[in-house]
Order: sequence, then C-alpha cells, then structure tokens
Amino acid sequence: MPVITLPDGSKREFANPVTVFEVAADIGAGLAKAALAGKVDGQEVDTSYTIEKDADLAIITARDEAGLEVIRHSTAHLMAMAVQELFPGAQVTIGPVIEDGFYYDFAYERPFTPEDLEKIEKKMAELAKQNLPVTRSLMSRDEATKMFDEMGEKYKVELLQAVPDEEDLSFYSQGDFIDLCRGPHVPSTGHIKAFKLMKVAGAYWRGDSNNEMLQRIYGTAWGDKKALKAYLHRLEEAEKRDHRKLGKQLNMFHLQEEAPGMVFWHPNGWTLYQQIEQYMRKKQREHGYDEIKTPQVVERTLWEKSGHWDKFSDEMFTTHSENHDFAIKPMNCPCHVQVFNQGIRSYRDLPLRLAEFGCCHRNEPSGALHGIMRVRGFVQDDAHIFCAEDSIQEEVARFITFLDEVYADFGFTEVIYKLSTRPEQRVGSDEVWDKAEKALADALDAAGLEWDELPGEGAFYGPKIEFSLKDCLGRVWQCGTVQVDFSMPGRLGAQFVNEQGERETPVMLHRAILGSFERFIGILIENFAGALPTWLAPVQAVVMNITDKQADYCEKVVQNLENKGFRAESDLRNEKIGFKIRERTLQKVPYLLVIGDKEVEAGTVAVRTRTGENLGTMPLDEFVNLLGSDVARKGRQD
Repeated sequence: MPVITLPDGSKREFANPVTVFEVAADIGAGLAKAALAGKVDGQEVDTSYTIEKDADLAIITARDEAGLEVIRHSTAHLMAMAVQELFPGAQVTIGPVIEDGFYYDFAYERPFTPEDLEKIEKKMAELAKQNLPVTRSLMSRDEATKMFDEMGEKYKVELLQAVPDEEDLSFYSQGDFIDLCRGPHVPSTGHIKAFKLMKVAGAYWRGDSNNEMLQRIYGTAWGDKKALKAYLHRLEEAEKRDHRKLGKQLNMFHLQEEAPGMVFWHPNGWTLYQQIEQYMRKKQREHGYDEIKTPQVVERTLWEKSGHWDKFSDEMFTTHSENHDFAIKPMNCPCHVQVFNQGIRSYRDLPLRLAEFGCCHRNEPSGALHGIMRVRGFVQDDAHIFCAEDSIQEEVARFITFLDEVYADFGFTEVIYKLSTRPEQRVGSDEVWDKAEKALADALDAAGLEWDELPGEGAFYGPKIEFSLKDCLGRVWQCGTVQVDFSMPGRLGAQFVNEQGERETPVMLHRAILGSFERFIGILIENFAGALPTWLAPVQAVVMNITDKQADYCEKVVQNLENKGFRAESDLRNEKIGFKIRERTLQKVPYLLVIGDKEVEAGTVAVRTRTGENLGTMPLDEFVNLLGSDVARKGRQD
C-alpha cells in the first residue's frame, strides 16, 4: 500500500503498486491528460513507471522546465523517425536537448536541403497526429549491438562499444523507430504539439575533426503553439538586434580575417568603450579599489607555478625569446599576486583591492568566435581582493552592493544569482570550504536576494557566485562573478603578518562585474537595439541647419554643448532637413536639434528625439538642463 506524498504536502494512499499516470488520474482527469513524466524521490521517470513503495511524487507537465526538456527530447526522436521514413538509409547518431531545442546528427549520402527540412517537419506533424505510444524497454549491450548492427546503424554500434556491459540499457520506441536513451519521454507522440526545424549544419562525428562529417539538424519545441510563436518572435527581434549588424550600421567596430577574434574599434565604438571604462574607474575608486597595470607577456614559469600552464596552455598564445618561453596572459590573477608580494604586508593593509582593465588573449577555436561576444583579445574589469578568511562575507557583501549599482546604471534590473559549491576534485579542507560557502550564502541572504545553488559547480580552488543579467528579450547573460581562492595565493607565495605576528596566507577573491568589455558592449547593443541610453551614446546631440544662413549659430550651439561636457556635432550638409533627420534617427542619436531663422533670432533650438517625439522649441539653457538630467539618469528608468 504505497503512500504518495505530493509537492503540496498532501498524501494519497493506494492499495497496490501504482504508475505515475494512475496517480495523476486519481488527482484529476486534466492532470492525467497533461502529464508528461514524473519525479519520484527526485528522479525523473516516465508516466508508465510503477511506484511500489512510499515515495514523494511531482507530476511533470509542459508548464515545467523539466517538462519542456522531455518534450524536446521526444521531439528529437520524432524528427529522427521522420528522417528515416523519408530518407531510407539515413543513419541516426546522437540527438541531445540543447537550450530552447534539440538537434540530431545524421549520416546520409547527400546534403539535406531547406526543402528537405520542410518535408521532415510535415512528416513529424503527421506522426504526432497518429499519437503513437512511446514505450521503454531494456536490453543488454550485446543484444542492442546485434540489433543495431543488423539495422546497419554503424554509429550506434560504435557508441555501444564504449558503454560498460554491466547493466541493461534503456531504449525508447515509437512505431518502427527505436533508439538508445535514458529518458524520460512523453507517453505518446500526440503530446508533441509545437515544434519547428531551424537549420542544418555540418558536425564531425563525436566532435573530432579527424572523423567524417555528419549533418546536424537543429529544431525547437515548446509546450504549445503560443509559446513557439513567442519564441520565433524573440528570434526575429534578436536578428534585428544582432550586434554585428548594428555595429556596422552605427560605425562602431569591425572584425577581419587578418586578425581573427580581435576588434577594430571605430571612433563611435571607442567613445562608447571609453565611457564604460571611465565610469567603472570612477566607481572602483568610490568602492576602495586601487588601479594597477601588469605586463601583457609573462614567462612560462609563473604560469606553471600558478597552475594555469597545466590547465590552459592550449588556450595560450606563446612566444620564445633568449631561451625563455613566454605566454601572452590569458588572465590577470597571477600578475596581481606579484603586485601583492612586493614588500611585507600586514593585516592592517587588508583588505587590499587591486583592479585592472586587463587586456587578455585566449586562443579560442575559430568556430567558436562570434562577433565581439566571443573573441580572442579582450579586456576585463578584473579585480582581486586579498583578505583574511574572516573577511570573506563582508567583502562579498560589499561587492554585491557595488555590482547591483553598476547593473542598475546600465539599465539591467533583473539579476539572477547562483552559488556554485565544492566540486569533487578540489583543494583545501572541508572546514575551509564550509566557511567559504557559508560566507557566500550569508552575503546573498544579508542582501535579501533570492538565489539558487549549483552543487559541485565551484572552481577547484573555491566556491563562487555567478551573476547573470536578463535582457529585454528574456535572454540570460552570465557576466559578473566573485570566486573564493584558497589555492593561488599559497602557490605564488603570498603572505601577510597577522595580529599575532605570524605569517599567514591571504584568501584571494577574484571578481568581475562586466566580464569582458567586448562582450558587455555586444550585450548592450543588442539589449537597446543600438539606441543606447543617452549617457552612453557616442553622439548625444546633432545640430542641423535648414539653410546655410544658420551654419554659424549651429556651430555656436555645438561649442556650447561641448564646453558643458556633452558629445555633440553639427550636420551642415546641403541636404533637405527631412533627409538629415531620417539619417540621424537611423544612427540612433538621442537628440536632434533643428535650427532655422526663427531659432537663430530667438537663441533657441527645436528639439526632436530619435523616437520621433517633437519636444518643441526651447531656450538652449533649457535643453542643456534636459540633456544633463537625461545623462545623469544613466540607464535607470526611475
């Protein structure tokens, strides 16, 4: 007589073993119809799973994140089934769930075309309507190998050869299609209601460029057609906001083959970059940081001592000179320890906060590069805090306050906080890890923040908090981090004299707010669709004449604005004023000042915004106050 405890704490008792589906049906017909899977004592299972003893149970539906994953995994199988029905001889390989969708890799004699994708999607819809039961079965490795070998699925055979022959493997089938999978899956194909195939791309078998090229079909799947439509709309919006297109349109930067993954900043882009750097420099001073600058090229021995050579040497750009090996620094932390190590440090010197706009280089694979979001040369708003163990919580709390101020100034109001705790492979005692994890958790709690734990996701040298931004399209960008490091200071000989007059190794907190400037600027461009807040706009106001008679007055207005610290320029071209307004609007300039004879006579300006709003004619001083207020507000809406 199993007793089932539901998420709300209520209990249901059954006379005999019961399936997840039967429990859902006992709760209500609507839930039974919506049930996709279940979570029994924390383990996800199919609705056909039989519960034989007392257990905790949560019914998974399409409204749950776990339910979406079940749908996407099942849709991947549906796609593979459709491909094999339409293209006999196509072999299926691997088909995992990815963010917002799924993919499957296929081996086939010719490339799939866009027309093929349309046929596959149509066939998937037909198979979904048939509401084919999806069933789970178990087989030994040898049985499965024999089955796939007879089917001509050589890639599945190769995958199975790498699986230990210790226990039966689970398989899922629908109609004539069967594939190896852990599951769970939807009860039947009829639960797959909203999907779309997105594109086809090449992919090496098992990710190895020495292997044959396969064809990877990407798709997306959602709980209903409304959610699918909303997702496709977000993709359309993201396409319009692509920082690579806007960067070119707004003349901010470019990239070229002769310097892969390196950014060529144009005046507009460099103005934006400098505004961010100057803002961060001022904020860091206010929060007690000392700015430093460390070398770009450092001898290999330092990277060996820090441990980076063993772990990251493949990602480093290296050079050789006078019988010494050097690396262009991929990160700043070992160099910051060298600054700390100069002279004798006392507990009175702590905490010591060292900040650097550190230029780093990493040899990222060319296929991973993406505009300025993923580059080989980048600058971090990097800093390291050297402190005693009992100061960790206080320093982290100070940092969270700092970080929230910065994100709000850039217009990001929704921040996601996650605490990554100790991994299996780590350095330091459990006692020290306990203290560090508690300090980070207490700092988050003291700030009144909601946060999630990521068990085992900490660095080998200490736990960390990750800070992610949610943009206007709901996309999440992990930017900031604060990491507790027990390892590197000791490896590199960092010490201070404590209150007892004894030598002690400090704790080092690695912290960043923006992450890399390049990536953060890409995020800003996409979030604001290029229409940056006025304080960041490369040009804040353009002064435009109607005829040549107003040219001198326009130049005086520009000079006045520049003298007050604003970024303004004139547009005195012999073009119609409507043309100038349209062109400057496309350039996302916040304020457009139109000057005619009346404005010259009255000493006023006619003000328009880039959104098309006509603010009317006003004295120049009044516009200066308006512009000043807008700049002072930064990205905040309040």
